[in-house]
Amino acid sequence: MSMSGAMRVQKHHAQLRAAGLRPIQIWVPDTRRPGFAEECRRQSLSLRDDPQEREVGDS
Repeated sequence: MSMSGAMRVQKHHAQLRAAGLRPIQIWVPDTRRPGFAEECRRQSLSLRDDPQEREVGDS
């Protein structure tokens, strides 16, 4: 008899918890959103000549 998908997930989660891990939820920007790429470019260009950013990039 095979285990259902939900049971396999539950077992996997139990194994992860037993290994000392815990689940978290994180929210990240939606890269598919209209204007996302343009905003990334705008922010990157605004930092292009920033001396502190150059220092970070050099390290």
